[in-house]
Amino acid sequence: MSVTYLGMPPFPQAAAASTRDERLRGNLRHATRTIRDKRAGAVAELADWAALRTAGAQIKDRTLRHLDHYLEQLEASVSAAGGTVHWAADAREANQIVTRLVRETGEREVVKVKSMATQEIGLNEALRRAGISAYETDLAELIVQLGDDHPSHILVPAIHRNRREIREIFREQMGRWGRPAPEGLSDRPAALAEAARLHLREKFLNAKVGISGANFMVAESGTLVVVESEGNGRMCLTLPETLISVVGIEKVVPTWQDLEVFLQLLPRSSTAERMNPYTSTWTGTTDGDGPRDFHLVLLDNGRTDTLADQVGRQTLRCIRCSACLNVCPVYERAGGHAYGSPYPGPIGAILTPQLDSMETGLDASLPYASSLCGACYEVCPVAIDIPEVLVHLRERVVQGGTATVRGQRTTVKPARGHAAERAAMRAASWAFDHPRALRTGERMAARARRLVPRRLPGPGRAWTDTRDVPQVPPESFRDWWRRTRGSPDSAPARDSATGSGSSGQREGTR
Repeated sequence: MSVTYLGMPPFPQAAAASTRDERLRGNLRHATRTIRDKRAGAVAELADWAALRTAGAQIKDRTLRHLDHYLEQLEASVSAAGGTVHWAADAREANQIVTRLVRETGEREVVKVKSMATQEIGLNEALRRAGISAYETDLAELIVQLGDDHPSHILVPAIHRNRREIREIFREQMGRWGRPAPEGLSDRPAALAEAARLHLREKFLNAKVGISGANFMVAESGTLVVVESEGNGRMCLTLPETLISVVGIEKVVPTWQDLEVFLQLLPRSSTAERMNPYTSTWTGTTDGDGPRDFHLVLLDNGRTDTLADQVGRQTLRCIRCSACLNVCPVYERAGGHAYGSPYPGPIGAILTPQLDSMETGLDASLPYASSLCGACYEVCPVAIDIPEVLVHLRERVVQGGTATVRGQRTTVKPARGHAAERAAMRAASWAFDHPRALRTGERMAARARRLVPRRLPGPGRAWTDTRDVPQVPPESFRDWWRRTRGSPDSAPARDSATGSGSSGQREGTR
């Protein structure tokens, strides 16, 4: 599958290290708060934002229900416009297709416009093994590549780097990849951008092959769409003689009218702009204009398995805006690298395990990389209920169950290390089914409340390493109600003025 980075530890271990990096936390805190404040202002300008959000979710859901139809329509449209469509079931097949297409051109260098799908499948590494050099042209991706690093944010992959770090990367590494950085390079943003422009312009003018992703694909016309802020994408899409686009199958939308909704949702949610500075569209090939050969590689890589999950399939609505990352308290403190995947943050915590079929320790840990505060759902422009999917995946981790893996219905075994949790849940289920036993347990807990430790031993230690055990109240709610109302089964009296239940004291219920 190649969704997660090789050798990455489970999220708790990686986060334990990253949260101790004060400089990283400072960079993330400043960047995410700036982005989310600007986004809030941009969204507030639209009185119909809620309606747009609902429309985006409904369009995505309708498309996913009939995905087979729209993908076949897309293939026919691209082919009619002069392009060639390739189908890739997984990362290995996609890498083989792209490598073969590049080799057939006789070239040994390619330029790339930012594509999370190619990061997902490890395309750069596959090309390198084939003797082909891939050069990232998005500024942040260039910083990550020159620094031999991994992206840590969907929108701003180098968000974990500050200006001084970027200057040093440019000064030390640019010469190894092409045109070196200017002498005396400062850390002013304009100077860094100019150094990147000069370095990349050389690549653009010499490249014969370009590789791209796409934000959207329009089924009715076979048009692909990339939105970006720098113009590097347009250079990659128009100058090379051969263009290869690797795109996840969920990126299709039925019509141009549907696309219009997402071209309003995406820029405001991602860069807090009313429109993206560059919205590039291309449809097949045209004599004398743009690439002579266009290839579209449609990537599955676990997406149809995700589609088969009635709860998890809403993850495929994602338009990669990164709004959920910028409001997530866990991401802000842990950083993107702790998620061990090209997809960090809340969306990565539900997307990566599903694409990867929950097959690694990292996959099993990611659904727990959340406080379930719900902020991610509130800002999602296509209304993905990320907390709901997180809880759903946690259930699969602990209980196992039936799931679709590589197109086959399979019984998934529970992940290791959750035996105590399963036992605790079974005990709780039994207690709730036996009211007398529950009442006895509550009274015993209240009488022994002073003996409850602040830290739990054994398996409970993982929970109390980061929080205190809640204080046990002196009496249960049931006993408090009996004492103050006289019957544990009577309904609360309605207040005639407010329509609410009687206020009373609630000291014993906290």
